[in-house]
Amino acid sequence: MKISTEDVQKLAHLSRLELEGDKAEAMKKDLTKILGFVAAIERLDLEGVEPLVYMTDRENVLREDAPKPPLTHAEAMKNGPGADSDYFRVPRVVEK
Repeated sequence: MKISTEDVQKLAHLSRLELEGDKAEAMKKDLTKILGFVAAIERLDLEGVEPLVYMTDRENVLREDAPKPPLTHAEAMKNGPGADSDYFRVPRVVEK
């Protein structure tokens, strides 16, 4: 499938991206490569191939979930960069 500049601009508009000049051409080349990979996969004979769910056949080895006592207030306050009695001090992010 051939990707046109109009296709790229339409996708950019739908994605709310601003693609101009070289960026639009680079995107056009990338999309052409992606569609080429998909076309190559479509040409393969995949009869009898089971869909891959996981990348390996290993099972997750999980540690035993053992409850531990929670952090005390004083221990938690030690982890913050700036503490003021009962609260963490952080930079203001909302302007009035």
